[in-house]
Amino acid sequence: MKQFDGYSYVDGGVCAAKGFKANGLYCGIDVAMKQAHEMDLVANGIDIDDTKKTVKNDLGMIVSDSICNTAAVYTTNKVKGAPILVTKNNLEATGGKSRAVIVNSKNANTCNKDGVNIAEKMCELTAQVLGINKEEVIVASTGVIGIPLPIEPISSHIKELADGLSYDGNAKAVNAIMTTDTVPKEVAVTFDIAGTTCTLGGMAKGSGMIHPNMATTLNFVTSDVAISTELMQKALSEVVKITYNCLSIDGDTSTNDMVCVMANGLAQNTEITEEGPEYETFKQALYIVMMNMTRMLAKDGEGATKLIECTVSRAKNLDTAITVAKSVAASSLFKCAIFGEDANWGRIACAIGYADADFDITKIDVDMASSKGTLKVCRAGYGVDFSEEFAKEVLSEDEIMVNISLNDGSAEATAWGCDLTYDYVKINGDYRS
Repeated sequence: MKQFDGYSYVDGGVCAAKGFKANGLYCGIDVAMKQAHEMDLVANGIDIDDTKKTVKNDLGMIVSDSICNTAAVYTTNKVKGAPILVTKNNLEATGGKSRAVIVNSKNANTCNKDGVNIAEKMCELTAQVLGINKEEVIVASTGVIGIPLPIEPISSHIKELADGLSYDGNAKAVNAIMTTDTVPKEVAVTFDIAGTTCTLGGMAKGSGMIHPNMATTLNFVTSDVAISTELMQKALSEVVKITYNCLSIDGDTSTNDMVCVMANGLAQNTEITEEGPEYETFKQALYIVMMNMTRMLAKDGEGATKLIECTVSRAKNLDTAITVAKSVAASSLFKCAIFGEDANWGRIACAIGYADADFDITKIDVDMASSKGTLKVCRAGYGVDFSEEFAKEVLSEDEIMVNISLNDGSAEATAWGCDLTYDYVKINGDYRS
């Protein structure tokens, strides 16, 4: 991970900051869903296959020792999962305060008639075992869409989940939100605010159905910094624009995306209530954690073998840089070329060309790079000769950088994606079954 002056990476994810506990366990949501449909399957002559049952944590919880100022952003999809609706209502009711997160995988609780009732029940169950108000609970779900989420496995395991909360339970919690993810995604940093040591950490999930704006990602960030809800929301909205909203795996924007940030103030710094050096320090910590989780999400894209990191520099403004970078990182043809380790830079030029931004194509320079070196492929809008052998060597690595200079200003932005492989189709061809 990239080093930043004044910030140190630490272990612990969402439990790294003072006063945060977490836990995760397997409650059998997949079994309950299967049983609900078993009679219909048998009636239609369909054999029941137990081989796809996955015994991994599917229920997670994060709890703060004290009330947290809380900020959140959500999917832009018009179809929104019931947990999104309930969480938004809860944060509005409390004025941006929360104490706990309850989250499940294997079922998104989306497009279900009883979805809101189930999400509210999850909040009620959590509040009961923790002795807090139900409006202080953030609820989130991820998994298959359009199948009712059974509440019984959750209600029968919620006390066990709460009883197992610990200050080092982050690994169990992050495992509970994984779906097609192949690796857990956690980052935490410590830093100094006016002489006080502070910490900010997070966990994320996501591997497919990921495209700006937001992604099929659930992202939970915790901090012991004392900061107002309003400033935290401002920082989150600005950082999301240059991290998660610059991420694309497959062009599909999910129904359940959420990033929430909880800050309990237990570091005991003087509360940050206005913009200034302390605010910028917090915002940079948030950027470091969210940027690294964005890279992890991109590298673990469904079926992916390579991370694509596209940086656009010397743009006339930030929006132009973001638009061009996202256009290249999201190009299906370019993703395929990277999978085939083919330096077909014309696909980069094509994606630059249809980006909805104003620039002069005759000024553009393009390089492709990896740990094996830098390959110059375009200068002033035209291709340059290069060695196919060296190109193959550069593109054989698992992290590929595309560096584009628009030569038109000083703004810079980065977008992240991954290659498009045969395995992506295999994974999504039978995701529901």
